[in-house]
Amino acid sequence: MQKTLSTVLCILVFGTAAMAQGKVDTKWHCPSVSAPQKYDVGDVPDHSYQINQGTCNSASSSKGFAEKSAAFTEFQETWKDRWMHRGQFNSTMENGDMAYYSYSGSGSTDPKKGARDTWKIMRGTGKYKGVIGMGTCSGMFNDDGSSDWHCTGTYSMGTPPSKDKM
Repeated sequence: MQKTLSTVLCILVFGTAAMAQGKVDTKWHCPSVSAPQKYDVGDVPDHSYQINQGTCNSASSSKGFAEKSAAFTEFQETWKDRWMHRGQFNSTMENGDMAYYSYSGSGSTDPKKGARDTWKIMRGTGKYKGVIGMGTCSGMFNDDGSSDWHCTGTYSMGTPPSKDKM
């Protein structure tokens, strides 16, 4: 009897945790950055820092995590033929709630070679309060300065972080 009760409790606990997890699968189109600020470092040729801001619109998004639009701010370092960046991505969901991401990635200065990012969902609002998640994006840059990204990963509705950890 005790073994059966333990089995039932495990199924309930792990079944509930599995239901609380979902998939992120969003395709983004981002027009060229709206406010680039580039600074040459001056130590060697082709070494610069840049601060970028822009917006993105969802071309498609998973049903359970329906993202609509986003705004980003990022810091980028370019060194010869490669760049690295990290930033914040504030996504507005179809219902108006927000999901706040941090991300980092790298790529070639040759726009035809694409780029990769890793991301974490740090927190959310409304229905997504307490959301956490992680995943990756792959992106391509277009001749007009815009970019297209496909981001996949998982999210779960965890306990919201305390205010001192934000």
